Amino acid sequence: MAAFFYDLAALAAHAETVKRALPVGVELFYAIKANSEPAILDTLAPIVDGFELSSGGELERAAECRQRLPWVLSGPGKLDTDLRRALELGVEAIHVESLGEIERLAHIADRLGRDQSVFLRVNPELPEAFSTRLNMAGSATPFGLDETDLPSAIALVAASTHLHLHGFHVHAMSHQKSVERHCALMDLLLEKWEQWCALLGPDTRPTHLNVGGGIGVDYLTDTRFNWPALCAHLETRLASLESPPRVRFEIGRYLSAFCGFYAVEVLDRKTSHGEHFLICRGGTHHFRLPAAQGHDHPVIHLPRHRDSANGDPQRFNVVGQLCTPKDVFSRACWLRDIEVGDLLVLPLAGAYGYNISHADFLCHPRPPLFFLSNAPEAAPDVGLSKKPGVAPGLKTTSGVPETP
Repeated sequence: MAAFFYDLAALAAHAETVKRALPVGVELFYAIKANSEPAILDTLAPIVDGFELSSGGELERAAECRQRLPWVLSGPGKLDTDLRRALELGVEAIHVESLGEIERLAHIADRLGRDQSVFLRVNPELPEAFSTRLNMAGSATPFGLDETDLPSAIALVAASTHLHLHGFHVHAMSHQKSVERHCALMDLLLEKWEQWCALLGPDTRPTHLNVGGGIGVDYLTDTRFNWPALCAHLETRLASLESPPRVRFEIGRYLSAFCGFYAVEVLDRKTSHGEHFLICRGGTHHFRLPAAQGHDHPVIHLPRHRDSANGDPQRFNVVGQLCTPKDVFSRACWLRDIEVGDLLVLPLAGAYGYNISHADFLCHPRPPLFFLSNAPEAAPDVGLSKKPGVAPGLKTTSGVPETP
């Protein structure tokens, strides 16, 4: 077997904790690019303030959600069809990323006769201290407008009959784990807010500062980002401003990562040139995250036919079925008493896992996705249903019939 399991009750509890910590007047949107499975969206919809979308496909996915929320549409390279569809669906705001995109959106809004709020996505000058492995701002990127283009962008929006400036948007650091750096980033962006508002006329005052997401997950230790500390710092900082903006976070990974698990069966074990290998069902075509980020993912060993694993630990390379040496989950995994048929579970698989993977490579079957709930129905016996911590009620997708 190779399958994904998502604990929806844990997802809801974590999202509620994140939401409760926010200061009054600060909003939480979910960036659905992290995981846009319908069950994930339906679980988060009653908790978050809205969804952040980045394509026409995500617009349609959000439209299927049982609860309608405010949406924003972001991302470079928006098609005219995406912009038109966003206006037709009534998105709350569109994050415009270039002068040309403003002109195209203004033309579409005029033709449809629809008013549309916009955020100007800014790629500001940032100190080197805010550089990360995945820079989204502060350097040459496809994302947003340079600060020198802001006066022209503001003028284009003001000249449009149907576009209205709602706020500014900056997504600067992605997958970073330091609360101190993120507090410093909030301070800098609030300073930028005042500078950018000064470029506007006396009768124009946007309401929102969208500070993006980028809250990281530590895949190698149990340490979590100190979200309450960031919220407390932001609350103090906003209270010090005479006319603070309404701040909005767009968080993906930090909301959904913790609820997901990828389980694989050990197919073979071997030794090659002095190194031990576990060949597992599935691979990075299902769960690309470890290879994409270049880390050794944590692994939980579930002996299938015995109560526990004994003996001295050995170091294994845990790999999948693909015909490439890059199909690796972990190169430094210490495990005891591994047998063919045992299960390995990779936690922290709820974000940027299956949804970014090349699932059709080598034409292997796609994995079933099991969504765990607190329902009392018996779960199908897939090797995990009798293990501690796995709820009994399951629903599945990806071609596997749903449990009623």
